[in-house]
Amino acid sequence: MKRPLLITGAVILLDQLIKLWVKTSMPLGKQIPVIGEYFRLYFIENNGMAFGMELGGESGKLFLSLFRIVAVFGIGYYIYTLSRDKASKYLIIAMSLIFSGALGNIIDSVFYGVIFNTGTFAEPAVLFPAEGGYAGWMHGKVVDMFYVELINIGRDEAPSWLPNFLFGPDDRWVFFRPIFNLADAAITCGVFTIILFYRKIFKHQSPAKEENTATE
Repeated sequence: MKRPLLITGAVILLDQLIKLWVKTSMPLGKQIPVIGEYFRLYFIENNGMAFGMELGGESGKLFLSLFRIVAVFGIGYYIYTLSRDKASKYLIIAMSLIFSGALGNIIDSVFYGVIFNTGTFAEPAVLFPAEGGYAGWMHGKVVDMFYVELINIGRDEAPSWLPNFLFGPDDRWVFFRPIFNLADAAITCGVFTIILFYRKIFKHQSPAKEENTATE
């Protein structure tokens, strides 16, 4: 279990340190160029899932928070069984990244509404404000801050063979538009690890299947 614990601990610690710094140092909507226009810190908050997707209303937010908690317990138990059964290290790493990313965003949802005030477009949020937080337990907003803009071209500049669905309402193709956090990135890396190492992860037959094959 050392590898999953190390991965989970490192991702959650770094994710939360970045989020705490952003919340207490940057007003909502502030942008800080890191690598020109290609990579910026851009502080926003969302009520929902990875990359800004969300379910509507307070009931949707509560359902999502509860669903995340149940899912994380399930993933955690699955990682335990993988480690116990000495499964592929690639699968263990992938699931640990997904687990840590999900848990990182759960922390925002469960605690941030209670320990932060709202914050504004002029002032950063305050940690443990005297007047109390901006929401109740499990109704906190998820903090996002990474904006990577690799492509930004208008329809009139683009080659004619590019499909129309790539262009947004502003007639520009921006890749990519979602603003995300380290927890989102960990989940994405976990999924891509499974895809990239699919054959190595699932190449071994189960012992029962191997026994059946050998006796035929």
